[in-house]
Amino acid sequence: MRVIVPCLLLALLAPAGLSAQTYSVNSNAPIVDVATTEYPLTVSGLSPATIDTTNFGLEQVCIDLTHTWDSDLVIELVAPDGTTSTLSANNGGADDNYTNTCFTDTAAISITAGTVPFTGYFRAQGQMGMVNNGQNGNGIWKLRITDQVGGDDGILLSWSVTFGNNPAAPYSVSATDLPLVVINTFNQVIPNDPKITAHMGIVDNGPGNLNHVSDPFNAYNNFIGIEVRGNSSQGFAQKQYRFETRDPGGNNNDTILLGMPKENDWILYGPYNDKSCLRNWMSYKLARDMGRYAVRGQFCEVVINNEYKGIYLLQESIKRDSNRVNVAKLNVGDLSGDAVTGGYIVKIDWIGGPSWQSNFPPDQTAPSNNVINFQLVYPDPLAVMPQQQAYIAAYIDSFETALFGPGFQDPGTGWRRFADEASFIDYHILNEAAHNVDAYWLSTYFHKERDSRGGKLRMGPVWDFNGAWRNVDYCNGGSISDWQYNEPSYCNVDMPYWWKRLLQDSLFTNNLQCRWRDLRGTVLDTTHIFHYMDSISVVLNQAQARHFTQWPILGVYVWPNPAPLANTFAEEIQYTKDWIIDRLDWIDGNIPGYCPPVGIGNGPEQAGLSLYPNPNNGRFKLSAPAALGMVTIFDVHGKVVQQFKTLERNLELNLPNEGVYFVSASANGTSSNFKVVVTR
Repeated sequence: MRVIVPCLLLALLAPAGLSAQTYSVNSNAPIVDVATTEYPLTVSGLSPATIDTTNFGLEQVCIDLTHTWDSDLVIELVAPDGTTSTLSANNGGADDNYTNTCFTDTAAISITAGTVPFTGYFRAQGQMGMVNNGQNGNGIWKLRITDQVGGDDGILLSWSVTFGNNPAAPYSVSATDLPLVVINTFNQVIPNDPKITAHMGIVDNGPGNLNHVSDPFNAYNNFIGIEVRGNSSQGFAQKQYRFETRDPGGNNNDTILLGMPKENDWILYGPYNDKSCLRNWMSYKLARDMGRYAVRGQFCEVVINNEYKGIYLLQESIKRDSNRVNVAKLNVGDLSGDAVTGGYIVKIDWIGGPSWQSNFPPDQTAPSNNVINFQLVYPDPLAVMPQQQAYIAAYIDSFETALFGPGFQDPGTGWRRFADEASFIDYHILNEAAHNVDAYWLSTYFHKERDSRGGKLRMGPVWDFNGAWRNVDYCNGGSISDWQYNEPSYCNVDMPYWWKRLLQDSLFTNNLQCRWRDLRGTVLDTTHIFHYMDSISVVLNQAQARHFTQWPILGVYVWPNPAPLANTFAEEIQYTKDWIIDRLDWIDGNIPGYCPPVGIGNGPEQAGLSLYPNPNNGRFKLSAPAALGMVTIFDVHGKVVQQFKTLERNLELNLPNEGVYFVSASANGTSSNFKVVVTR
């Protein structure tokens, strides 16, 4: 809903001879609940008329309003030419009012660090100087207020704009050591939906070289369709975007971006409330180290319409294709037999389109009428054939029926008949390690391959970890203890009962214990995790200073950051590391199941043979007390990658691609098996 409130009072121009020229309006107009309201102010007779960042332009915006629960509000300034600047977004928590609050570039503190009721002078949350772009300042200015949550009322009492000889100037970036993404929307506001056409250019001069705004676009130079994405993140000052690469004719155009496989659907993820900037990237990388597909991404800095927007992760979206979720393509004629059995991608999430309900009630805190809803991701839920929709719904129902039936633990006739156990275990382990507050009931994806290609339900890809690794202050998300799958017992959520039921299966818990022990020596070893964190900290070290200049939120509460709040980027990284150590130690002592010791295991030394280093960058050594015999290297699918006979006692091996591998080697008639993790 959009409400336009008529101007009630136009102030007179300030007397001639004064540098400051102020225009104000006494609105006394309601702030409409759960709506966007625009309050106009007419500027006329401004002298000089042209506003810029050098000689004369906008200096100050003041507002006076009453509203309960200030964090419901996003307050923006809209110039006559449509240029929009965020003054304040979701600040103030449950406290009330902006009382004679003025925004100016010369203020000592940002509005994000202010206390409520906001009174006095603050730096705007966005770049107020963006409006000083050479436009004619005469015309209709608007204060746009969006009330995002119902139940709280308010009134805009008055607001004003002041022009003078010390104009506000936007923060800009001239050069960066990260790839630079530059978007031009041709003065269009990027909406939530539908996508608008814009132009995108990417400057990427390679490692060790700076990328300048003035450089030619050498990594992409074409059109895109772009829209705002996300749920709760839409209230953040730094927006997130979904875009598709297009050709000049407006058609989808599969493209390689920053070295990632060719596609047309992409995401610009802005890590606004993740002050480490790395939680999503790290989680996806760990999933790939575990042998699972997870979206790839590259860090970059983004400029939209000449406005610096900070650090982003340009990443893949979850989509069926041979380089992403590699399930069979479903055509409109695939309506029976093996063809209709796959592939499918399904999610459990906020309802955002067509869905269907599980026949089994959720795990929940208290009895309710709530249900678990499934949504198709692939094929397109608006284009899926009825036979295909019926098939996948029936298959998931068969899985749930077997899981909740009396013989669910039977390896042949129980739930394993319909689902791949290993993928469920890996999904469970990573989300529990991260204590991901959204796991299992939001952003939860699974897929099914065609029967002739494996057929069973597989969990993943994992998704959305900005509320993980100690980054939430609700539902025990920042605790080192508690199981995430048990969240309905301590938080009001509805979650599939799958996970509690699986943990009643002794074979599942035993396999879970063995897999956990295996991963704790490799992928989930803190040395391995901290290597990633440190490497990304170095990559982002220069950019984070610019990012937190644009978004001055270090040491400031941004929903839902837990206490204590880090005052520096390095401190945020350290807080996260400390939590990871304690969290993984707690799981070590509490994970269920029994993993029996075996004669040949996955340790660094077996039967006199040793393999080191592990993890490694693709180069590692295999040593034995006697001459080695046959050496075979397999990938996670059991495919032989390398095989050879040798009489050497010390062998140097080289694997060109990152991932998880298995090495089988023999010496003195004894065979040993190792799991190897290759990282880049």
